[in-house]
Amino acid sequence: MDHAALFTLFDRDLRERARPDGPGARVERAGAVVRQTAPDHGWNGVLWSALDDTHADAAIREQIAYFTGLGREFEWTLYGHDRPADLGQRLLAAGFGPGPEETLMIGDAAGPAVLDTTPPDGVRLVPVTDRAGAGLVADVHEQAFGTDASRLRRHLLARLTAAPGSVVAVLALAGKEPVSAARLEIVPGTPFAGLWGGGTVPAWRGRGVYRALVAHRARVAAAHGCRYLRVDASAQSRPVLERLGFTALGTTTPYLYVP
Repeated sequence: MDHAALFTLFDRDLRERARPDGPGARVERAGAVVRQTAPDHGWNGVLWSALDDTHADAAIREQIAYFTGLGREFEWTLYGHDRPADLGQRLLAAGFGPGPEETLMIGDAAGPAVLDTTPPDGVRLVPVTDRAGAGLVADVHEQAFGTDASRLRRHLLARLTAAPGSVVAVLALAGKEPVSAARLEIVPGTPFAGLWGGGTVPAWRGRGVYRALVAHRARVAAAHGCRYLRVDASAQSRPVLERLGFTALGTTTPYLYVP
């Protein structure tokens, strides 16, 4: 992969020209910033910016005023190649709190290492299409990550209802027990699909379930004509993805502002 070309394509298609990621969401450009505004259960935040030393602080203040006026907490998604180089420090000074740094990774949806992977014995993958399934995905997420998933439950159900073709959610079941869950988000008009929310309950980690979910979603993405898979990978998932042929492209850090 040509890293420079991928960076350009990624920034253009998924950030500067981003599409709303769910019902009721709106993406707009406000000066040198592209942001999404969504309902309470959706994602609100800054997707892309073209800032420099002279107006970065003013742009940060403008976004704080905008989202605070709506009564929304919001995220400024910062990538390692964003400018100015000290944008993270400027966000901290403005009152944002940083989340864990993750690795932006890109993979080939038709890569042989991904396509040859199957679930471990005794585990089957089932699609999520309704309220009950969305609830199970949220339950697994809470066990896997130790965080509240009520917003995820509402957001996923809204997308499955209003735009089922844009998201593919899947559960891994050991017998009748949900042990892992993940989703694939198709981005129409681009060669990209996103792998999101892949998490496995503690007792089932290290058995190849996460790897099988990556492979399953890759096959679905390839069937939809997507060429690239993007993942914001944690330190735990990065080694698995590297073994599946994914390439580290940079870093990404969520900065959260709570009014």
